Amino acid sequence: MPRTYDMTLRARRAADTTERIVAATERALTTRPASEATLRSIADAAGVTQQTVLRHMGSREGCLRAVAQRVAGRIRAQRERTLPGDVAGAIATLIAHYEAEGRLVLNLLAQEEGEDPVPRAAAVEGRAYHRAWVEQNLLQAVPDADPDSARERTDALVAATDLYLWKLLRIDLGRSAADTEAVLLRLARSVLAAEGATP
Repeated sequence: MPRTYDMTLRARRAADTTERIVAATERALTTRPASEATLRSIADAAGVTQQTVLRHMGSREGCLRAVAQRVAGRIRAQRERTLPGDVAGAIATLIAHYEAEGRLVLNLLAQEEGEDPVPRAAAVEGRAYHRAWVEQNLLQAVPDADPDSARERTDALVAATDLYLWKLLRIDLGRSAADTEAVLLRLARSVLAAEGATP
């Protein structure tokens, strides 16, 4: 029994250490350029040695990938609560997601042209996911829409719900989350109304 307990305790401690490392990396990526999330800074913030970071994560890139996977999982869990075709519910969910993750994602997007491949990969994956989310949740409100205008309609909805529009309203103009939600909902409904939807 003591041996089993020791192994369980060791596994729990290892999991706690990994959690501290990933959380420290996420905090760094939320507030600083990815290039500043070095092994040393991650280790210091997590209260461990660089060797411990390497043992748990394999490399600095392993830390960044772990954060990207964690954030992607949170985004999917949050955004997929909406029923397809529920435009108001979809926009409310989207704003909640932007409020929770927007600053981190903006920080990664600002670095996608740099040498670090992780922000670039996260940006590409994020854009593809957002477009698929728009098609699944907002376009379901369009009955028998003209397939010839599908790309233009999707582009319009992607633009109307883009993170940078949230940034413009919430951060640059200082609007409230509720006001921002109302603007995005109005824009989405305008696009859908042009297609004959009644969301």
